[in-house]
Amino acid sequence: MLIAVITVSDRCTRGLMTDTAGPAIVARVRGEWPEAEIRAQLLEDDEAAIAAALGELSAQDADLVLTVGGTGLGPRDRTPEATRRVIDREAPGIAEAMRAKGAERNPYAWLSRGIAGLRGSTLIVNLPGSRRGAEESWMAVAALVRHGMEIAGGGQTHP
Repeated sequence: MLIAVITVSDRCTRGLMTDTAGPAIVARVRGEWPEAEIRAQLLEDDEAAIAAALGELSAQDADLVLTVGGTGLGPRDRTPEATRRVIDREAPGIAEAMRAKGAERNPYAWLSRGIAGLRGSTLIVNLPGSRRGAEESWMAVAALVRHGMEIAGGGQTHP
């Protein structure tokens, strides 16, 4: 199993901030799938670069790609647009579940524009960029993602 975590952040790539959200998600994913190969990378908020990375990982048959960051309303937040460029089908319930869970503690979670979808059998999920937002979002959908990956890989259609 191949899982990738891509942190999208201009400030982190420039060394102005330390990425804490990406490593936190890697640790959570490692706890969920200890046998998986997990790749982590850091990208600038560049739509073309994000789309290229997502396309490359899905071509390498990644089972799951989690992006962290670039889902807000800032002018350089383009992760959802990059994701839409590469996915074949959206899985809107995943993103809706993250926003609903996040809004229980923070009403601004509704401003997150993250999406989820499939490119072939690769499930791609956009998580928020803050460590807390990313971790809470992941915890809200981890079971959905696991089941979605099983279905996308040709497994059973019921839990």
